[in-house]
Amino acid sequence: MSSLSEPPPPRPHPPHGEHGRPPTGAERWASYKKSPFLPACVLVLILAAAAALFAASYTYSMANPTPHDIPTAVTGEPDARGKTFVGAMEKALDAQLDLKHYATRAQALRAIEEQKVFAILDVRDKGGRVDLDVSSASGVSVAQVFQQAGPVVSQKTGVPVTVRDLNPLQKGDPRGLAIFYISLAAVIIGFVGAIQLSVHARGLNPAERIAFTVVYALFGGFAVAAVVDWGLGALDLPFVESWLILALTMFSCGMVFTMFNTFFHRWAMIPTWGLLVLVGNPASGGAVAPPLLPTVIGRLGQWLPPGASVNAQHTAVYFQGHQHAFPFLVLAGWAVVSSGLFWFWRHKHPGGRGTQPLHAAAV
Repeated sequence: MSSLSEPPPPRPHPPHGEHGRPPTGAERWASYKKSPFLPACVLVLILAAAAALFAASYTYSMANPTPHDIPTAVTGEPDARGKTFVGAMEKALDAQLDLKHYATRAQALRAIEEQKVFAILDVRDKGGRVDLDVSSASGVSVAQVFQQAGPVVSQKTGVPVTVRDLNPLQKGDPRGLAIFYISLAAVIIGFVGAIQLSVHARGLNPAERIAFTVVYALFGGFAVAAVVDWGLGALDLPFVESWLILALTMFSCGMVFTMFNTFFHRWAMIPTWGLLVLVGNPASGGAVAPPLLPTVIGRLGQWLPPGASVNAQHTAVYFQGHQHAFPFLVLAGWAVVSSGLFWFWRHKHPGGRGTQPLHAAAV
């Protein structure tokens, strides 16, 4: 008997047409660009770079605060021993004291209140003694530098020195960081709130988006001030002024992101983070006083929203009656410019409802 054999398996047909041709490199790249893998890979590189820049920015600015030019009041004409003390103080600080001469102590005290100087050296002939008055409220890091250097210089020069703190910090904020923290909260919540509006309330039209930014800024500023003052008792705030400073900070930072979102869309977080966090916060002078920051960074920080917020809040809390217009002009300037650019190019913003982009509108 012959055994039955199974029929051989069918032979595959040779590839034919477009479906059988392996994709070219250009086609693979085009497919890759349309896939979610391209933005994911770009984000990996961006996040790695952002982590490195974040660490570098804060370490460079604040890890090793070094005195540079410290505005210092000098009362009267110093005698020989006074000049010796000043020279030894500069050597000990490894910095140049920006000496500002005042005829009377009252004028020097007024300069402290107006934050023109950080310390007072009374080196007049008083039996060879020197009075060194510091102001922790003006900048606790600068005051600590003077307080540490004063006794050392006194011992080296043989000139007796008396160190006093004219404006100590509040009891609930012994390191002087509370103002930096509440300003930091206002900055971050300000632009994070705008991000959340873009994600969860994408359909808001331009005027509605600005209005809701104002609303969450007012509520958020009130909440921060209430928790820090009424809840924790860390700072005794001039409540209404501090609240409005925080609200203006939140609104400014929220509109900064909204402006960048208009031009860069999904990548708007990159310039926002760079401007407000990588540069603005370490340069704000909140954690380290401006005279101890690198010179360019210390000056730049006062023109950015975080630095302006710290400056205004600091004066409101510790130097009431001596408030300056400059930080408010900076915050208002960022708010107006950001809102204006967003409004003028609102047709490019990836949000809104019920309207067509202006360039696509029917003729």
